[in-house]
Amino acid sequence: MFEMQWPYLLLLAPLPLVMKFIAPKKRVEAALRVPFYQHASQLEQHNRLSIGRRPAKLFALWAIWLSCLLAATNPQWVGEPMSMPSSGRDLLMAVDISGSMEQMDMALNGHRINRLMAVKKVIGDFVVRRNADRLGLILFGAQAYLQAPLTYDRQTVNELLQEAQIGFAGRETAIGDAIALAVKRLRDRPNASRVLIVLTDGANTAGALTPDKATELAQKANIKIYTIAFGAESMEVPGLFGSRTVNPSRDLDEPTMIAIAEKTGGKYFRARNLEELDQIHRELDKLEPIEIEAEKFRPVQTLFYWPLGLAFLLSVAIAALHWWQGRITGQLTNNAEVK
Repeated sequence: MFEMQWPYLLLLAPLPLVMKFIAPKKRVEAALRVPFYQHASQLEQHNRLSIGRRPAKLFALWAIWLSCLLAATNPQWVGEPMSMPSSGRDLLMAVDISGSMEQMDMALNGHRINRLMAVKKVIGDFVVRRNADRLGLILFGAQAYLQAPLTYDRQTVNELLQEAQIGFAGRETAIGDAIALAVKRLRDRPNASRVLIVLTDGANTAGALTPDKATELAQKANIKIYTIAFGAESMEVPGLFGSRTVNPSRDLDEPTMIAIAEKTGGKYFRARNLEELDQIHRELDKLEPIEIEAEKFRPVQTLFYWPLGLAFLLSVAIAALHWWQGRITGQLTNNAEVK
């Protein structure tokens, strides 16, 4: 349907007529006699032709005025109502980008990569698949911050994840602050749709809140937390007397991650490589969506540029006509002066 945002502006349409009666009239001065009557008569004939075009000019000016008014009302074409996704969850992902995520204990296509690159690959695919959920992204290191609020725009969430770099939020790990920030963002959402996925490779070493205190807040807000502990358990490293095997995940606090998941009704996962991490996210894909109140919107297309374009074209036409008339008048005057 067609509608105007400010239709009352059309009440200004008679304004040019009002100004005509209000504006003072011009005084007519006496004419001068000229010795070149024949050429002056040609100018008079030309002026009569111009007067003959006056109604068309007035109509064009009136059309310009009305077109500008119509554009100022902001005309719009409002389409049929469209439904937004009527099922799904509000799902926040809290991803660790602390200094330990640069550990090169992952492999992709036979090449060593760090943990953050592996996370970007798997979670990026996970984000694309969750087409019925509102997704959000929290990045945390020594501090936690909201990188992407809850949105249906999965492409933007994925792009923001891919742009994350190790150390952006500090080198330490604030798991408790990340959970608390998620609680703040999820507590006002529908009660059964609040889901948080926490992925980390270490233990809580920074932040204002401990994981236990943050978990209590999540329990009160009825937020289900799935925790993922990420990192290999063994890795060969070169040494003075040859290679040796080390545990790159020795700082991982599994008991705390298990407790967070159990207390909030979620589940704990352990990913030692890229394949296990991908399998975990495919299991998370099986979360049953819930029915929520359908959101509807009407697509709106603005149309102000059509009347504005008409006013511009009419203005150009009038300007061109004035230029042409002035040129003819100048030629007639020059001929008269020469003769």
